[in-house]
Amino acid sequence: MIIAIPDDYHGLVPQLDCLRKLAGHEVRVFRDAAPGFDTLARNLRDAEAIVPIRERTHYTRELLAKLPHLKLISQTGRSAHHIDIAACTERGIVIAHGTHASPHTVSEHTWTLILATLRRIPEETALMKRGLWRSSFSLGLHGRTLGLYGLGKIGSLIAATGASFGMRVLVYGRESTQARARAAGYAVAASKNELFEQSDVLSLMLRLTDATRGIVAEADLARMKPTALLVNTARAELIAPGALAAALSQGRPGLAAVDVYENEPVLDGDHPLLRLDNALCTPHSAWVEQNTYELYFGEAFDNLLAYVAGKTVNVLNSEALAR
Repeated sequence: MIIAIPDDYHGLVPQLDCLRKLAGHEVRVFRDAAPGFDTLARNLRDAEAIVPIRERTHYTRELLAKLPHLKLISQTGRSAHHIDIAACTERGIVIAHGTHASPHTVSEHTWTLILATLRRIPEETALMKRGLWRSSFSLGLHGRTLGLYGLGKIGSLIAATGASFGMRVLVYGRESTQARARAAGYAVAASKNELFEQSDVLSLMLRLTDATRGIVAEADLARMKPTALLVNTARAELIAPGALAAALSQGRPGLAAVDVYENEPVLDGDHPLLRLDNALCTPHSAWVEQNTYELYFGEAFDNLLAYVAGKTVNVLNSEALAR
């Protein structure tokens, strides 16, 4: 079987131990970063199976029409909102998805961003390399308020770490979120406004849905303290377009740390946040950790091999099997 793995612009897939599972198949790994439609269609046109890397490519009806041999999309991770499921089903293209996800890497990265920003690690390192010494204060965590907009598996880990630092944990979200927060002994914000006004560190922990897209507006950010830090390791689209850069330029919040962007990868430094000194940006690298990669790709490869063996494992559109 010809198996295509597009969007490996980090060049990490060939280093995976689990890639050996595909021995005997022809595996084509493409490192193009955000290729144009024609290049993408040319790269994938012979593929019988595709293993997407998260949601980096959108598998539209137009693209699928250019892939006459495609039988299977074996997704890394659970998300499938980047795939036209109806078009796949009509063409008999089976979609298999992951069932496992590690909340630890994102929570670890979130805390890396928080600590690096408040303790001014990037600035200190840059100054020392220039032979200079810092002459300003950093900010500690003990006694400050950690705000969480959402409290799922990742948010719960972030909250527990904040509590271990002696932070007051303040949560806001749906009724189920508030119930989890109370059960864990955390404070619950009476309103969205209260969450933004009281948080010294505010981490967005929401899933991206139609209901949450743009849920954080510039007016929400303007309620934050001039000393506060907004952290987004979830999805860029949770914040209204342009709102964060505008708010940072106005000084509320005073700081931001982000790992996600509306259009990825961000090439040639072309993003408003990269031009701001009060924003710490990392290249959507929270999940780019060796064990996490092995977990995601290992399951995607297992699902692919099950399909080849005539088994149906973790199939999203079982109707396609009949076609």
